[in-house]
Amino acid sequence: MSDDDPDPSRGGWLRQIGMSLAGPPRDREELVEVLAEAQENQLLDVDALWMMQGVLRVSEQQVRDIMIPRSQMVVIDSDAELAEVRATAAESGHSRFPIIGESRDEVVGILLAKDLLGVEGADGDAFVLDAIVRPAVYVPESKRVNVLLKEFKASRNHMAVVVDEYGGVAGLVTIEDALEQIVGEIDDEYDEAEGANILRQEKNRYQLHALTPVDEFNRYFGTDFSDDEFDTVGGLVMHEFGHMPGRGETTIIDRFQFNVQRADSRRIHLFQMTVLPEGAE
Repeated sequence: MSDDDPDPSRGGWLRQIGMSLAGPPRDREELVEVLAEAQENQLLDVDALWMMQGVLRVSEQQVRDIMIPRSQMVVIDSDAELAEVRATAAESGHSRFPIIGESRDEVVGILLAKDLLGVEGADGDAFVLDAIVRPAVYVPESKRVNVLLKEFKASRNHMAVVVDEYGGVAGLVTIEDALEQIVGEIDDEYDEAEGANILRQEKNRYQLHALTPVDEFNRYFGTDFSDDEFDTVGGLVMHEFGHMPGRGETTIIDRFQFNVQRADSRRIHLFQMTVLPEGAE
């Protein structure tokens, strides 16, 4: 065949010969490079590549890397009355809650919000929380995330209490937290609910979506942050950090402490925000 009429398959054969000579990927970095090249050659789309990279990441991550810290857990006291339990479930929008005794180190079980549906008596006089609480599952914070996913699948549990090396409660982790490492942020009906940008969880503690407009934040908390440069609270807080923060990073603006609860490589999704006492540093 002449040079003017090259074999269109020659490039493909040359690549295959090169790959056969080089052998299979020798480590994780080379595997990632092969996947990236496959995406460039349109053998994979961007989303498929991102998920494959996520699968590789979870084999290296530990539960402590993705858990919700104990200070951010929405919990219910074991002696709470029915009205209080229902209010917490409605306001938070969560489906599962750790039930605690005298402190957050004493998790006595897990409550599923759906189990409240059949409970009678709005006044709570005859309400016994122990009757509907389910046993808690405990995992060490050093457990690998891929192993956790297998255990969640096998046991059909969706939440586990994370304990540190001394047996204290370090936080909690859900199956959603683990899956998000592979497929990205999972928005549920509460994430998209109208008017759910700011959600009060406890006294002086709030769940705050990063896309909350600055003017909405000002109206809610009586502040006067400028929205000339940043439209959203996420933009305002990221400017204060000076970099793209990771999960668990904290900064303080005025009397508001912002803890990043969910974020990816592109933007912040969710804050846990605490209103500090006047004059607190």
